[in-house]
Amino acid sequence: MRSTEAYVRALPKAELHLHIEGTLEPELAFRLAQKHGVALPYDSVAQLRAAYDFTDLQSFLTLYYALADVLQDADDFYELALSYLQRAHEQGVVHAEIFFDPQTHTARGVAFGAVVEGLSRALAEAERRFGMTYRLIACILRHLSAAEAMDTLHEVLEYREIIGAVGLDSSEVGHPPSKFAEVFEHARRKGLLTVAHAGEEGPPDYIYEALDLLAVERIDHGVRCEEDPALMQRLVREQVALTVCPLSNVKLRVFDDIEQHNLKRLLEAGLRVTVNSDDPAYFGGYLLENYLAVERALGLTRPQLATLARNSIEGSFLDADAKRRWIEAIDACASEAASG
Repeated sequence: MRSTEAYVRALPKAELHLHIEGTLEPELAFRLAQKHGVALPYDSVAQLRAAYDFTDLQSFLTLYYALADVLQDADDFYELALSYLQRAHEQGVVHAEIFFDPQTHTARGVAFGAVVEGLSRALAEAERRFGMTYRLIACILRHLSAAEAMDTLHEVLEYREIIGAVGLDSSEVGHPPSKFAEVFEHARRKGLLTVAHAGEEGPPDYIYEALDLLAVERIDHGVRCEEDPALMQRLVREQVALTVCPLSNVKLRVFDDIEQHNLKRLLEAGLRVTVNSDDPAYFGGYLLENYLAVERALGLTRPQLATLARNSIEGSFLDADAKRRWIEAIDACASEAASG
C-alpha cells in the first residue's frame, strides 16, 4: 500500500485559497531585494524566517506588506508565481485559483498591468508545461476605503479577460463585508464572480454578510461558522464551499494547535470543506503539508481525504465537464488505494 503522502500527492486537487504574495520565500525575497536595491531589516534568510512568529492576523500582515516591496516589475511576479505553480504541480494540484492584492502594489507605484502581465505569463506557462488550469482573483484590501476599492475594481475590469473574480482580504476585525456591498454589486453586474474572507477572526455575522450582501460563491476560511448552528445548517443546505487553511489558522492563533482544529467536525457535519495553504511561505507548508497535518492530527481517513479533494474541485470555478473529469480521476485514485 502506498504511503499517505504518496496517496495525497496522487489525488487530483484544486487550491482555492492561495495568496501569491504569500508564496514569497525568504531566499527569493533577498534575491529580489538585491536586484532592486531594497534594504530588508534582516541580515540573513535564517533571521527573516525566524521573524515568521505571529501572534495574530495583523502581526502577519505587517511583515507581509513590508516584504512586498521587493516585488517591483513583471518579471518578479512571473518568477514568484511560477515557483509556486511548479511546487503545486509536484504536489498534485491540477487547478489553482490564485489571489493577488493589486492595492498592495499600485500604492507603491507598481503598475497594475505589470502585476497582471507577470502573473498571467507564469499561469500560461504552467498550463503549457504542466496542464494546470487556473483562475486569477483580484482581492480588495478591506482595511482601505470602499472608494479606493471601487477605483481598484475599475482597474480590474480593464483586465476582465484575465481576471475572473474579485475577493476580499486583509484585516477582518472591524471591516465587515457590508462595507463593500456596492463594490461587489458592481463587480457582479460586470460578470465577475465573487468570494470573500469571513469568519476567520471575524464573527459568524461576517459570513452572513458575505453571503447575503456580497452574494459570494464561497467563503474563504469560515471556521467560526461553528459558533452558529443555523449558519452551519445553511452552509450544508446550500453547499457553500469553505476554503479552510489549517496551518495558517494555527500560525495566526485562530486555533492553539492543529489538534484543536474544527476541520474534521465541519467535514463530518456535511459542509463542503476544502484544504488550502493561504500564505505557505509564512505558515510552514504548501498544500500537501496542510493535508498531511490534518490527516495526522485529526485522524482523517483516506476516504475523507478523497472527499476533501472532491470538495476542492466542486467548489472551484471550473466548468461542469472539467469538474466531472477530475471527480472521476479522484474516484479512480481512491478506488485503487482501497483495493491496494
